[in-house]
Amino acid sequence: MHTSPLDQPGLGDSGGLNVYVRELAASMATQGIDCDVYVRRTSREVPEVVELGPGVNVIQIEAGPYGLEKSDLPAVLDAWTRGVATCVAERPVEAFHAHYWLSGVVGHQLKHEFDRPLAVTFHTLGRIKNIAGELESENRIRSEELVIGCADAVFASGSVEADQLTSLYGIARDRIEILTPGVDQTLFKPGEQNSARKSLGLVEAPTLLFVGRIQEFKGLDVAIEALSLSANNDVRLVVVGGLSGNRGTETYLDIRRRIERCGLEERILFVDPQPHQLLPTYYQAADACLVPSRSESFGLVALEAAACGLPVIASNVGGLRDNVVDGVTGLLVNERDPAEFAAAIDNLLEHQELRRLMGRRGVERASLNSWGLGASNAIDVFQRLISRELVSCA
Repeated sequence: MHTSPLDQPGLGDSGGLNVYVRELAASMATQGIDCDVYVRRTSREVPEVVELGPGVNVIQIEAGPYGLEKSDLPAVLDAWTRGVATCVAERPVEAFHAHYWLSGVVGHQLKHEFDRPLAVTFHTLGRIKNIAGELESENRIRSEELVIGCADAVFASGSVEADQLTSLYGIARDRIEILTPGVDQTLFKPGEQNSARKSLGLVEAPTLLFVGRIQEFKGLDVAIEALSLSANNDVRLVVVGGLSGNRGTETYLDIRRRIERCGLEERILFVDPQPHQLLPTYYQAADACLVPSRSESFGLVALEAAACGLPVIASNVGGLRDNVVDGVTGLLVNERDPAEFAAAIDNLLEHQELRRLMGRRGVERASLNSWGLGASNAIDVFQRLISRELVSCA
């Protein structure tokens, strides 16, 4: 409800979820399962129905003013539910897959209205964000509990998220299905570093990469502080991403002040969010990718980096523990401490062979994560759900 696979990841509320929905739906369609993706309309310029690819339609549903912030969307949930229900009545479906808690609330209502199974992928969990310091409303927590209590399946990206769902929400493990995100390995693959740097106009120097929205949750401040503490005074940081949320401008200004205070103006380059097909060049140009998030259900950036042969330095939180193998494909840092991130950066920059080894191992590990496999798993889950009795509300 709060974003669309048509939107540019890295800007506003668009991120890994957009890539997830687009790639999973497209891969399911190639395996014979048509997918209708319902989104809230945010502009008159977008057609009501956009064919994302063969068998995948993105359908715009009118619900409230176009310029609403994500925090305002609960007020138009009922309107969006009615709009989706009208479309489903005209074009029946066999099952619902809701993404994020807002769509989960809608999916819960549609499940009962149409007597169809509901699977949910939350992407982030309110209780985890609260633990990480990003305070979420009680309405979100209660809504997640209600949806989890009635969902026929809850998709988790890995064992860490599954454990969180069990320990924090009390969901039975047999109602959790693991659906690991994938990466397009025809697009995200190793490349020649010097050529990548030349094509991007980057100086020939040790280069770190941060890909993500500029918001407190993603930890760009930690990356900047780590850069200032690094023993390597030549290392550069490339930031690919845009402002996000109603505090985006404030966060960006704080980042700028931090950069000036650390004297890093000449060593940090900001780049606007890039189309997905252009991102591999940035990964290929770097020496390491920084993912200092407060929490991640998976961390798609880390997987994309690994597929390009780039070692990852990430926070030891959430799904990043599943995604980054410490000492093998990258380094996990405890407590999001800038000094520890700086030490990890210096370790990799000083040891070229270690970087290369981690890069090769990352490519090998990333090869196990394909959207085709994820789609096959999802289809298998839905086939089981439509053949059995629906879960009743707890």
